[in-house]
Amino acid sequence: MVQIGFKCNKGIVRKNNEDACFVIPSHDVYIVADGVGGNNSGEVASRTAVSEIAQFVNENDLSICRTPEDIFEFFADAIETANEKIYRMGREIEANRGMATTIVLAYIRDKKAYISNIGDSRAYLFRKGRLKRLTEDHTYVNELIQKGVITEDEAENHKQKNVITRALGAEHFADPDFYKVNLSENDVLMLCSDGLYGEIDETEIAEILRREKSMNDLCSTLVDEAIQAGGRDNITVVCIKI
Repeated sequence: MVQIGFKCNKGIVRKNNEDACFVIPSHDVYIVADGVGGNNSGEVASRTAVSEIAQFVNENDLSICRTPEDIFEFFADAIETANEKIYRMGREIEANRGMATTIVLAYIRDKKAYISNIGDSRAYLFRKGRLKRLTEDHTYVNELIQKGVITEDEAENHKQKNVITRALGAEHFADPDFYKVNLSENDVLMLCSDGLYGEIDETEIAEILRREKSMNDLCSTLVDEAIQAGGRDNITVVCIKI
């Protein structure tokens, strides 16, 4: 049994909302995407990603997946299906040229979360008052951090901090990462775009998670705080309480 909340807001600077989210409670699947590209193409990419993955989930039998490997293969196929469509649209339609999107999705079964991501949209786990990031960003600065070239503090103000190294639809084949996490009662799993954590840091996010009880109120408060902190990007958050 889970409680679900979600909210998507374009912020106060951007003209378009290039974020998208999709929740499929009947299958316990939750998706956040953050599109990139000129004109409206980022918006097209993110909405195509979530709708294609949702359609794949609805049309294929997830219940026959018995092992973690089966589950990850299922979602790898779902992500690849979305990737192919976005990649093709980006090549065939001039207005969509160069479009792509991040993606982070979670599937919950038997008190386990199976998470997939491409790009810099994130999954977090909030447990007993502490917030833990579950996913790695596919960004240029994160690669520099991993190699010890720069520190996390230096990455905050790096001039290339927004450069994504992997995105759905950017290449002919998708390259997602996969994670499996054991869940406990009262855990909160949070999926979000960089418009959230780019405005309010993880300490502030954890403080809001400690305070709010309703998942809808939690999502609203997180988005409101990100807007008050600047709202320079689209903001999307999905929270699932176990």
